[in-house]
Amino acid sequence: MVTRLILQSLAWLVAMGVLLFGAAGTLAWPAAWWYLIELAVLSLWLGLWLARHDPALLAERLAPLVQAQQSRWDRPFMAAIWTVWCGWLILMGFDAMRFRWSAPMPLWLMILGALCVFVCIVICRFVFRANSYAAPVVKIQASRGHTVADTGPYAYVRHPMYASALLFFVGTPLQLGSWWGFVALPVMAYGMGWRAVREERLLAEQLHGYTDYMARVRYRFVPFIW
Repeated sequence: MVTRLILQSLAWLVAMGVLLFGAAGTLAWPAAWWYLIELAVLSLWLGLWLARHDPALLAERLAPLVQAQQSRWDRPFMAAIWTVWCGWLILMGFDAMRFRWSAPMPLWLMILGALCVFVCIVICRFVFRANSYAAPVVKIQASRGHTVADTGPYAYVRHPMYASALLFFVGTPLQLGSWWGFVALPVMAYGMGWRAVREERLLAEQLHGYTDYMARVRYRFVPFIW
């Protein structure tokens, strides 16, 4: 399992590097190197923690993004979000290095971006600790005895992982030094919100106790806002 974790993480990081540096037209992009190094360290830290504390969840996290039990609407959504993701990385490479469309990012904002990415991954650890069914795809995991998660961050918002993803979406263009990277944020935030609503409908219909949980925890992403 650990070997698979390392290989998949490495493949993903290499793919991101190809998109970023290919769009930038140069390997001399320190911000992108630091970004990839941070993701590598944090991903390994989180993955090794999962391997020790919840190997079943790690297996779910390493599973393909298209699965037989996955909701039908989630398959085209995943294809769309990964297409946007790849285009986003290419846009930031064009902006920050190749064409330099926007003004240079202040160093303190780039550091803030790295902090946002760090906090996102730390929140994910708390999410995984509270919810052993936090698969990357939308499905009911009946074979694993799927139950409602309502402790930890789930006691405050219904989708803490999506909420943490918003930090990641803000932190990435900051750390990479691309103002144009913020153009994609409304699209990605809307996509996460749309998916959260559809996922809740499925859980309310098929997962015992989820309707009561929705009544207890009113907010999806941010307390007192939405």
